Parts: sequence; structure tokens; C-alpha cells
Amino acid sequence: MSSKKSTPKSSKKTEKKSNKKSKKKKPQKPKSGRKSNKISNKRSKKPNTSAKPRSAKKHTPKGGNRRSRKGKTQKQTMKPAATVDQKMAKTGRRSKGGKPRRVLVAGSHGGSKYLHNGISTAKYHPVTFLPIFLFEQFQRYSNIFFLATALMQQIPNVSPTGRYTTIFPLAFILLCSAVKEIYEDFKRHKEDWAVNRTEAEILSRNATASSGGGGASRVVKRHWKDIAVGDLLLLRQNGYFPADCVLLSSNEPSGICYIETANLDGETNLKARSSLAITDAYCSKVHKKTGVKMVAPKAIFASPLTTALIECDQPNKKLYEFKGKLKLESGEEVPIGPDNVLLRGAKLRNTEWAVGAVVYTGHETKLMMNYSTESAPLKRSAIEKETNGHILALLAILLLICIVSAIFAVRWTSANAARHWYLVGLGEKGFLLYLCTFIILYNNLIPISLQVTLEMVRVIQAHFINSDLELYDEETDTPAQARTSNLNEELGQVRYILSDKTGTLTRNIMDFKKCSIGGRIYDDSKFGLLLEKIAAKEAGTDWEKIREFLVLLAVCHTVIPEPTGKETGPRFTYSASSPDEAALVSGAQKIGFEFVQRTPTEVIIQAMGVTERYEVLTILEFNSDRKRMSAIVRTPAGRIKLYIKGADSIIAKRLSPASVQEFAATEAALTVFATEGLRTLCVASADLTEERYAAWEKKYNDALSLPKTSESEESGKNGGKSRDEIINEVSSEIETNLTLLGATAIEDKLQVGVPETIETLMRAGISIWMLTGDKQETAINIGYSCRLLKSVQAVECYHIINEDSTERTLESIQVAEEKLRAHPADFTLVIDTKSLNFALLPEVQPAFMALSLKCRSVICCRVTPSQKAEVTNAVKQATGQITLGIGDGANDVAMIRAANVGVGISGREGLQAVYSADYAIGQFRFLARLLLVHGSWNLSRVCKLILYSFYKNIVLYVIELWFATVTAFSGQAGFERWSLSLYNLLFTAAPPMMLGLFDRACSAEMLLDNPELYSEQWGAVFNVRLFWFWIGSAIWHSLVLFWLTYFTFRHETLWENGKSDGGGFCFANILFTYVVITVCMKAALETACWNVITHFAVWGSIGAWFLFLLIYARVWPALPFGADMADLDAAIFSTWLFWLALLVIPFVAVLVDIVVKLIMRTCFKSLADKIIELELARESASKLALTNPETMRERARALVLNLISSSHAESGGQLPSPATVTTTTRMALVPGDGEQTVLSPVTDAQIDAAHGYSFSQVEGGGELSQSNVIRMYRTALKKRIPPPLTDGDK
Repeated sequence: MSSKKSTPKSSKKTEKKSNKKSKKKKPQKPKSGRKSNKISNKRSKKPNTSAKPRSAKKHTPKGGNRRSRKGKTQKQTMKPAATVDQKMAKTGRRSKGGKPRRVLVAGSHGGSKYLHNGISTAKYHPVTFLPIFLFEQFQRYSNIFFLATALMQQIPNVSPTGRYTTIFPLAFILLCSAVKEIYEDFKRHKEDWAVNRTEAEILSRNATASSGGGGASRVVKRHWKDIAVGDLLLLRQNGYFPADCVLLSSNEPSGICYIETANLDGETNLKARSSLAITDAYCSKVHKKTGVKMVAPKAIFASPLTTALIECDQPNKKLYEFKGKLKLESGEEVPIGPDNVLLRGAKLRNTEWAVGAVVYTGHETKLMMNYSTESAPLKRSAIEKETNGHILALLAILLLICIVSAIFAVRWTSANAARHWYLVGLGEKGFLLYLCTFIILYNNLIPISLQVTLEMVRVIQAHFINSDLELYDEETDTPAQARTSNLNEELGQVRYILSDKTGTLTRNIMDFKKCSIGGRIYDDSKFGLLLEKIAAKEAGTDWEKIREFLVLLAVCHTVIPEPTGKETGPRFTYSASSPDEAALVSGAQKIGFEFVQRTPTEVIIQAMGVTERYEVLTILEFNSDRKRMSAIVRTPAGRIKLYIKGADSIIAKRLSPASVQEFAATEAALTVFATEGLRTLCVASADLTEERYAAWEKKYNDALSLPKTSESEESGKNGGKSRDEIINEVSSEIETNLTLLGATAIEDKLQVGVPETIETLMRAGISIWMLTGDKQETAINIGYSCRLLKSVQAVECYHIINEDSTERTLESIQVAEEKLRAHPADFTLVIDTKSLNFALLPEVQPAFMALSLKCRSVICCRVTPSQKAEVTNAVKQATGQITLGIGDGANDVAMIRAANVGVGISGREGLQAVYSADYAIGQFRFLARLLLVHGSWNLSRVCKLILYSFYKNIVLYVIELWFATVTAFSGQAGFERWSLSLYNLLFTAAPPMMLGLFDRACSAEMLLDNPELYSEQWGAVFNVRLFWFWIGSAIWHSLVLFWLTYFTFRHETLWENGKSDGGGFCFANILFTYVVITVCMKAALETACWNVITHFAVWGSIGAWFLFLLIYARVWPALPFGADMADLDAAIFSTWLFWLALLVIPFVAVLVDIVVKLIMRTCFKSLADKIIELELARESASKLALTNPETMRERARALVLNLISSSHAESGGQLPSPATVTTTTRMALVPGDGEQTVLSPVTDAQIDAAHGYSFSQVEGGGELSQSNVIRMYRTALKKRIPPPLTDGDK
């Protein structure tokens, strides 16, 4: 982005300050005073456009302007720093050096130092449209050729067809393309305009009514595009952040707030962010009457924040990194980390208001830098690129023909000029002029009408997609939308789909579906039995375990309750950093154990209508290493209990001997849950004594107090272990001797029809990669649910790469290659973000791509938006095939743009993906119809249109070459000028349009029922051999048409009464008639689907020529043109030879085509031919399934029976011994080739995957851990949405 020039002065002032220190000049005013002077002076010179400048009079030093008093030496010392900033100001972009960005809090930085906050996703700008459009259009070699031909036609006495027969059609084609591009880009501009015009609230030093502040109000409304670096934003609940900003305060205790980052990383769970303690105190006050915390603009602008400076990194795309510090004029510096930053695109949740200072704007925000630093890419279809190459070859042939014709013309002229003295000026033309003449004469071998026909067909095809009711989503009232029409045929050639998970495959909704207690499975229809058992308290039943299970769900979590205020339905909704936890708490609420309140020390629940208080003593957080989360609480009875939930492989190792005996039945239930695609957790509890807990707590607090130093720095202490490792070890000491309570099963609801759609697409030969920001366990679980991984899949059939170095990543890839050779058809690769960074390095990428491209599917976990684009580009480069990126959030935009075809889903994460996509749909399941039906039809139609357009032009214009051989290569046109001009415009315009819009070999139902037809057409409907076959066919037809007509009508007298033949135009129009009939017959032969429009296009085109001939032969002398055509209709139609030849010559021309088609459809049937014949013969049989696979429930039941029977057999009818399940490497059931099963050793990670373990939660770190966050939260405090001003500000 370019910006106006200005010299940033903040860096100059900082340089002055450092110069004074280094030179040790005389003592001056205190440091704080100097800084205040400089900042105030800056603001007086560069006033903020939205607020009155702050007065700097009282701060101005006696000597006046500092720069004028310091002399030449001072200026020279300032020069290097100023030069760097001046360069940045001139370009309007970030400095590429290591210099940090300096932001004045609530200060003005001039109009051009930093980028404005407006964004643009459009391809064109009004100023740049013409050069970019012309550059794109003249990448087509045909347009370059026609432009050169049009220029040659301006040379006097060179063009046999007039001066404007090429330039006007070319201008018309470019105009049509320009209108289409403007229309499509206008929609992008309109969407950008809507985003940029969204209103935000800014805290202003002294707002006025004209600025939207309403008089004395200190809150002004400003469009997003007008937000500048340094502005103070007032953010409201459920609002999106318009720029990257540092959190200064919020209404929550200690200035924390909760955000949703679905647009950034695809995760919908809540994340906590905290303000700096010092800024929270400056920005807020507690209302004296209500006790509600409120933002205080007056206090902000009277605080040291107005003279504070934020130093931070230059703009970068690292979403999870931020380094900066807040510098106060007193000299105090406060560090700023990623936990203190709110990024553009995230949403404020469960927090009524927050205040942030803007540090990055517009295309320098992390979100936009992960999109792309460039505007929307210019995408061209593979068919168009291949056609461009064929055009180049045809141009070479055309030039060769022109050169040969010019040589013959020169030779004939030199040999016959004297004898044919009556041909005035015959010898004046030289070789070059003859060459130009023949180039103009033959130029339409390259069809000039192809581009405009193709553009019109693509636009109408896009309308067909938009109007398809089968692609309409009733739930969201969302039709399909083709946002560009240039890539319609690409939809039929997709080889790789790269898909987001959250919101694309899943619905962002989790539901507690089932549980297992005491080995018995309860689904949501039987939850009522749980309460009945608890109420009955019958001896010999597991009612106590059931109650403990439900209490654990209601107590062991970090969920935040929010009152709904509704009289009916649930009284509370739950928000959490873990969607699994929110689902479990909601499930307990639905059963009758409702979590109602959280205080810093207590969790309050209502168990079957009775209020119970549990004192929270310690929260042991979840992380990827622990795979579990624990809460130590004091029950209402005064006992200390530990509640824990986590992966079954982890919980099983910590069970008491009695619970180990019960684990086999729970493990069988876990397998059932996993087979049904549910997310599972094991839950357990333990009783703790006061003494044990007190001793452990001291040890745990000591571990927490350790400094956050690296392992190398602590190598002399703690055995070389890091602080986190020590905390994990201490946590594990208390999580032992557990009592197993059961297992939970959560459904991460998929979009409707996702598993069936993925299975259909895989049958079509498309490889599917899932690129998700979620954790590995969640991704694997969804992989099972949506059939990317086969249900009950053998553990040898997938491989997980989770390494932390290049060498180990490469070794893991080699191990995966060995496993792949054993299971080539069903292998799935799973890789996490860290390993993916190494895998995409130049030295590792070839091996990684070679492995990945052989896999049935690939799952990439915890990937960033930029990594999604990198993977997409890697697949494109490695394969050269068509890729499709599909997603629903802003974090998917980079991938959507990088893919050959981008598809956006109108989901819960906003419309940013849709705005950047080429096509938009409402549900993932519509992708099958979009590709298999519209993609297949469009590919076949566009290819036929292109081939036919070349064919019909070559048939006509190669005749000019044959005509030249009998006219002494004079360059004379063989046909009348207007007939030539209307050949593409009228007489043969309808057949290619008909082929491009209505032709289809298979119905939509047939294509969806037989996805294999999709891949069969790859490379079959358009390739080099087929293209030149059509060219050869056209040349053959031209030979037959010209020479048969020539020898038939070579006699001077064709009528019995001895009348003349009417001259050369009589022969020309007879030949032209046969050409029109032949090319229309060829279109009829290539048509696979006939309807009224098809008949009209074919036979109507022939009729149009006859009608034209009748009219044109009668216009002279009424109109001053067409004298050569006068009464030719009577002459032509009155000879019987014309009508006889009309029946014979076109038929002879297409006879070869008829024979070839008969042979191909009889002896070399394609799959489509066979299926069509089968459906015609047995229409009802096509709807029967080819196989009758077991349902997932049946397979699960068989698996459980096998597991239980084998366990009983090994133990003589008893349950397995504890040793069987407590080892690190265990035995899992793996399906064999037949009905039998075999046992295979697997790791904990593989067990977790097979049993459906998944638990997504933001892993706390530093001061903003989940444990600390919930200690700050108090739902007992009455909440309301307050006005943004305190009493003192009103």
C-alpha cells in the first residue's frame, strides 16, 4: 500500500534523547519532563483529525524549538534514524529492519506513517484496472495475434477483407470480458466496502457533536477504515475486533476478557486475555452506587497513558507471538506478551466491554498478513492454459502456411507478370506485403469468437450453479454462489481437496450423547434412569457411583456460567476454553446436576434440586503431555476429593487394583463410542486425607514458584528438568489410586451428509486432506467420524508424525513409508504443526510430499493459516494437478486463495471465506454435486465448445488456402465479405453455445450414483491427441467440401437453358452453404443430449443462412451495397445440381466421423457408455447398492463381542488381570483380512485414537492459566451492560 509522505518524528525524538545521554551535556529538566515535552510538541504539530490537539504551551522549553538550538552536530546525529523512518513513511509499509514499532497510546502518528485500516480483497482498482486487465487478456496468444493482424490491416492495399474486420470483433471481445470482470470485481468491492464501513467506537480526548460523539461524550463512532494506530477502541460483547490492539482494561476482575478466535485458527472455544495491571487501573473505575466496573475515558486522558509509548515487533504473520513493552514517561517499562493482545477478526465473548490500544492496522494486522499481502490472485483454468499452448502451435502452422503462400505468390507473379499485362500493379507487391495479405486472409484459423463465446457460456453456467435448488440450504437460506465464472471447468478436474474442519466438516456444536457407568451404556434416552437409581438408593446397585459421576461432570471443569434470563428452558448457558467441558457440564445440567455459580473459591451446583457448595482447592490443568485435567475440591461433607477426566490410556495406569478389574467393560464401551465417531473421556475420583493433601500442596506450590528458565539454565538444579516437567511430575503424584467412575461420549456434530460426501468424493478419485487448527486427538476423532480414517481401522494403517527436529521428522517419514508399503490402499498420515514446519523445508519436502501423495488421506493438526497456504502450494507444485481449498472462516482465506479453486462455506465464522472464494455453498455436502455434476458437465461442455470453435473456423478458412491454389495465390478472398463476418456471429454461433450450455452425456443422478465417472473424464475430454484429431477432422472436411464442390461446379453452364453461372460469388455461396450444413451436422454428431433448444440451434443455424441469402440477394439496389450478390438466390436455387450436391457432399464429409463414432461406441466402450446402456436396459437396477456393508452399529457390536469373548477366554471366564491393562504397550484388536481378528501391540497414542479420546482446551501458560482465570471470576456479581462513562465523566 502506498501512502502520503511524511517524516515520523517519534523516532527522531527518541534519537535526540539518546544523543543527549551519550554526549553527557549539562543537566536539564528531568527525564519525564523531556519526554512529555517531545510528545506534546509532536501532537501540537500533527493534530489528530478526530480530536482537538492537546495544548503543548506549558511544556515548551524557554529556548523555543529544540532543533533550531542544537546546531549542525545534533542534526547529523539524528540523520540515520530519520532516514530509516522517512523510507518507511514514503512507502507506507513496515520497515524491514530490526527496528521496533513505536506506538503513541492515544496519539497521532501523522497521515502516512502507518497503513490505514481499510482492506481490499478485490482484483482491481479503478486506477489499475486497465493495465492489469489488458495484461491478463494479452496473456492469451490469440489476442496478441489478432491485435497484430488488426494493425496490419491498416496498411493500404494489403487487407483483402477490409481494414476493420478484425479490430472491431477484438474490441467487442475485450469489452465483453471487461464488463464481466468489472461486474465480478464490483461485488468484491461492495463486500470490502461493507466491512470497511462497519462502525467502531473510539475513545476520544475531546469529541464533538460533529464527530459523532454527541457533545460532551468521549466516545466517537468511526468507520473501521478510519481507525489509526494509537487509537483507543471501546469494544463491546459479541463484537469483532477491527484491528490488532493491546488490551488495556475490561469489565472483568483484573482486566481479563474472553475471546473467540474462530476466524484466526478455526477454534470456537473461549480463550482468556488479560490487560496489564497498571493500564487496568488507569482505564476503569467502580461505580459508587452499583459497584459495577466501568470504563473511564476522563481518567484515561488524565493519566500517564497519554504520554506512554508502546514498543513492539514490526508487523508479522505469527498469530501466537507478540513481543513488546509499555514505556511510561516515568521510565517504568511493562512487558507485553501474546496474552495481552487482541487480534483483528477475533470476537469478544462473555465480557461486556474492553478497551484496547491499536498497534497494527489494515493489511499489517496478523489476520490479513495470513491471508496474503497481495490482492486477490488472478486465476486461470488449466484448460485455458492448455488451449493457449495449442493456439501457439496453430499460430506457428498459420505462419508457415502464410510464408509458403507468399513464396508461391511471388514466384507466380515473377513468372506471369509480363504475360498477364492486364493485371495492373501485379508486380508491385513484394514478399512482405504478400505475407501480410495472407496473414490477414488466414487469421481466423484462430477463432476470434472463441473468447466471447466462452465468456458468455461461463456466465450462464455460473447462473445454473446459482439457480440449482439442490445446492440451496434451507436452514440458513443460502443458495450456491459462483463468485467467478472463469473456473467452471476446473470443478470437473479436482484431484485434491484441502478442507478445514471446524465449521466446514463439523457444525461447531457438541452434545453429550452417551456415557458408561459400571460397564453399562446409557444414551440420552436413558438418562432418566440415572436419577431414578440415585433417588431409589437401592442396595447392590451402583447409585453412589452414578451420583459421583454426575457430580464430577458438574464440578471438575473451568466453565463459566451465564444466566439466560429465560423463564423456560435451561437457566444457564456455559462458555469454556474447552468445548468438551461445556458439553459435559450441559449434559449434567440436562440430567439434573446443574452448575449455577462460580466464585474465586467455590463451585455451586444444584444436584437434583439441592444446592451444594464445593470448595475448589486446586485445579490441575489439561495439557498435551498430561492428557487429563483434575480438580481437588472439599465436598459439602468436608471431605477432600480429587476428580479427574482424561484419556483412557492415562487413567488406566492410575487406577486402583479394584478399578482395574472393572476397566475391561469400560474399554469395550469406549470402543463402541469410538466406532460411532464419538469423542471419549474416562472419569475417575480419589479420596484424599488432610495430611496427604497438605504435604502434596506444599510440594506443588514450591514447583509453581520455580523461575521460568530454560532447561540449560537449570541444568545444575532439579536434575536438569524444566519447571513444567516438575509441575507435571508433582501433579502426577496426587493422581493415583483412582476409582473408575465411567466414560463419557460427546458428539462433535458433523454437517449433514459429511461422511457420505467424503466417501463419494474418494470414490471419484479425489484425495482429501484435512487442515485444522484443532489438536491431534480432535482431528483424528473427526477423521474417524467423517470416514477419512476407516472405522475400526488397523493401527498400522495410519502414522502420526509429531517430532521436534528436522532429522527426527525425516526419520518418521521413512518409518511411515515402510508402513505404507504394507497398506497402500488405506493409509492415512497425521502430522502436527511443528513437524509440518520441518516437513515443508526444501530438504524434507520432496520426501514428505512423496509419502503424502500416496496416502488415502492426510490430516494436518494445529496448522496456522499461512501453513494451510504453504501445504496447498506444495501439493500444487508436487503434482501439477488441480487443488480445491474449502473452508468457512477467515483462517481459511490463505488456503482458499492458494488453491486452484476456492470454495467458501457460509458458516458461523462470518463470511470472510465466502468473500475470498471462487464459489460459495451453504453446506459441505453440496460439494459433491458441485464437483460431480456441475464440474463434470462444465468440463465436458467447455472442452467441446473449444474444440468445436477451432473446428468450424479451420473448416472455413483452410478452404481459403485451397481457393488460393486455383487463383494463382493472389490473396483474393474466396467468400463474400459480409458472409465471412456473419459466419461466427450468426450462422455458427448457436451450435457452440448449445454444446457449452446443454450438452451432457449423463444425468445428475447417474453422476452422483457412479462417482467413478468423474475421474474417467480426466484427460479424456481434452488432450493433445484429441485436439489435433479435431484439427485433422476439420482439414479433411475442408478438403472434401472444396474439391468436391469445385469439380462438381467447374463447368461454366449449370442450367439447361444455358444461363451463366453467376460468376465467382455463385460458386462461393454454394460452397459456403455446404460448409454451414457440414459444421452444423458435426455439432449434431457431437451432441449427447437433445432438447428443443438443441434442435433450434442446429437446424436454425442452417435456416438462418438460407434466410440471409434470400434477403441479401434482394437488398440491391434498394440499399447501396451487395451488388455482387444481386439475384444470386434465384441462380443457385434453380439448379438441380445444387440440391443433389447438398445431399451428397456434406454427408460424404462427415461420413468418416460417423464411422469412427460407431467403432468407438461398439468396440471401445467407455465406462460412461456402459453405464448409459445399463441404465437404459435396467433403469430400476441402477438404484440398488453394489454392496451391502455392515452398518457402524453392527460392526461395533461384533467388535465388542469378539473383545469380551477373547478376554474371557484368556482368563478362563474371568476379567483380565490388572497387568494386562497397566502396561505402556498394550494389545488392541485389529481387523484381519477375513472375519477373524488379530492382536497387535500399540502405543498409548494409538489406543487413544482407537478409543476416540479427544479433549480440546486452550493450554494455559504463564500468569494467564485457566486456574488463575477462574480464580478471578465471580458470577455472584450482578452484571449488566453499563454505559461507557463513570459519573465523573458525565
